[in-house]
Order: sequence, then C-alpha cells, then structure tokens
Amino acid sequence: MKACIMCGGEGTRLRPLTFERPKPSIPILNKPSVVHLIEHLAKEGFTEIVITIGYMAEKIEESLGDGRLFGVHIEYVYEEKRLGTAGGVKNAEEFLKDEPFMIVGGDHVMDLSLRTIYRQHEMNDAIVTIGLMSIDDPREFGIADMDVNNRIHRFLEKPGPGEIFSNLASTGIYMCSPEIFDWIPKDEKYDFAKDLFPALMSKGEKINGMLVCGHWTDVGSSTAYRQAQRWMLESLPGTSIEGNFNTKDARIQGPLKIGNNVIVGTNSALVGPIVIGENTTIGDNVLIGPYTAIGSNCVIKDNCRILSSYIFNDVTIGSNTNASGSIIDNDTIVGQNCNLENGTVIGPRVIIRDDATIHSDVKIWPEVSIKAGSRIKETIINPEFD
Repeated sequence: MKACIMCGGEGTRLRPLTFERPKPSIPILNKPSVVHLIEHLAKEGFTEIVITIGYMAEKIEESLGDGRLFGVHIEYVYEEKRLGTAGGVKNAEEFLKDEPFMIVGGDHVMDLSLRTIYRQHEMNDAIVTIGLMSIDDPREFGIADMDVNNRIHRFLEKPGPGEIFSNLASTGIYMCSPEIFDWIPKDEKYDFAKDLFPALMSKGEKINGMLVCGHWTDVGSSTAYRQAQRWMLESLPGTSIEGNFNTKDARIQGPLKIGNNVIVGTNSALVGPIVIGENTTIGDNVLIGPYTAIGSNCVIKDNCRILSSYIFNDVTIGSNTNASGSIIDNDTIVGQNCNLENGTVIGPRVIIRDDATIHSDVKIWPEVSIKAGSRIKETIINPEFD
C-alpha cells in the first residue's frame, strides 16, 4: 500500500523550535516525530512512501534515508515553490497515480487504524475518504457534515462563531483514488480543504468520511506538541535500560526508557513515564516527575525539580531550579535557583542566568541571554531569527 506524507510547511506557529529543524523533525521521545509516523505506517502495511518536502528538506532525509531501516521504500519529491496541500501531492503524481493511496501530514502523531480507512475506501465509490474525529473545539480544523451512510454533504475549513454545524473534524488523513489528480491543477497553489473538496461537492462528486478513534494530533503548536509527548509517554510498554546505568540510593518507579551511560545521583527520584537519553547526568536530590523526556548529553544539577517537561540535547540546568511543563531546546544553559513556569518554550543556545523566572507561556527565541534575577513576562524575540 502507498502513502504520501506532506512535509513542506515551515512550522511558524512552533517557533522557536522550528528555526533549525522542520516540524517533522521535532523530537518526540528523543527521536524525530516523522520517524514515529513512518514506523506506524509500516506497522499498518504502508510500505511504499512518498514524501513531499520543502523547508529544511535535508533534515528529514537525514532522519529517514531511503526507508530500509524501517522496512519501507521512500521517494522524495521536492517543492521548488509553495503549492498548497493538494498542489504538493499533485507534484508527486508520477509515484502515486497507479493505485489508491493515503495522504497524511508530516506533523501527524497517531495510533489510528489506517488499514481500516484503506479498506473502507475500497468498499465505496467515493473519490476520497476523509478520516474524521469528534473534537470538543473544532475551530482550528475543517469540519464535515456526514450522514449515516458516510456521505459528506458539507465541509468548512476553520469555522467561525455560528458556523460550527458539526464537531466532526478532519484529521487531514485522506484516502484517495487516483482519479483525484484529474481535479488538481498542475503547478498551482491548491489546497484540499479550501479548494478541492468544495469543487468536488459542487460537481456532485462523492466524498465519504470515516469516524476514527484513538490518539491523533498534528504537532502544529507547542500545546499540541506537549499533548503528543504526553500520550506517547503513556504508551511506554515498561522499563528498558540500554547499556550502563549508574545510580546509588535513587528511588525509581517505571515505566522508563533510559539510554546508555546515564547517571542518577543520591536520593533522587524518577517517577515514570520518563525517557532519558544517553550520557545524561542527574545530580543528588533531584525529582524527575511523570511525563518528562530528557535528551542526550544533558546535565541536571542537584536539588532540581523537572516535572512534565521536554528537554532536548546538550542542555544544562543549574542546581535548585524548577521546570514545570516546559520545553527546552538544544544547547541551552539554565542557571541555579531559576523557575520555568508552565508552557514556557526556550529556544536553542539560550542562556538563562541565576535566579531568573520565566512566566507561563513565554517563548524565548534562540541565542537570547537572560540577566540574573530577571522576571520575564513576555516573549523575547531575537531579530536575527525572525
């Protein structure tokens, strides 16, 4: 079975995490998000993968190669200019035109039964079948009005107040027949939700939906990213330790996934689910709380509290510092006695000096230096990266 992964976007809503990587390369449990997606597609039987790429394409290729490591074959199709969702898939027509194929977003994280969507599409005569999920607040999605026979009669992208006729949101997972290419103009910017679906319905073409259940999110914001990390941590099957693990008098409660050469100091507590990368050192009297992922080559000094936070690689956190619900990018240094409140996003190579507080939901752009004792209440942008 064939699948097309759309990886062309720049991920501006996820800044400062996407200045040096595309959205699909953002780490989840210490490996690129798109790797989890490829592994799920392979498990569902999709072994012929086409990836449309634009922004920082080389980062995605570095993570995936030709796909053989994951038991799939990958072809890359490059976007020289922005073509929209449908236009980008049209650009890959030569690899997809011979049989039905699935479309997913490169920022999707999921455990849905994709094989079931494929089979449902095979059993109906619709030109496209859209995976739909009931969502409490569908304002950031396309919504569909679907009848009992799975026929979609209305579709509206990002409805405003008074326009929410359904809470069935499009997941952006589409199962398409090859005839779909006849409806997409070549070398033009053209979107599925805004352009193609209204055009199909206006001509009486059949679009079906399928209700899906399980975990799904598009990692399009820091909130969605934290949500994806959380449920991926919840799915850890148990405790695994790769290589050497050195600890004395620490209290450890799984599930955990611990890389090689991790050191945990005296009287520290690790309460899973937690993932810790290789060559990371955790000091004495440190509390690492549930739903935390720490990358490789990190140093967490004595008396810290790290709770529901996602720390990338080569990060140093000074003694007696608290990080709650924070995201900290590569090569950042946090001083001692600091407080990173819930929802903070710290870019790469930031220096936060001693006794600083970063207030909730504040973002700090790359290579910013925060003075000792500061109270940062608003996002700080580095003009060199804007």
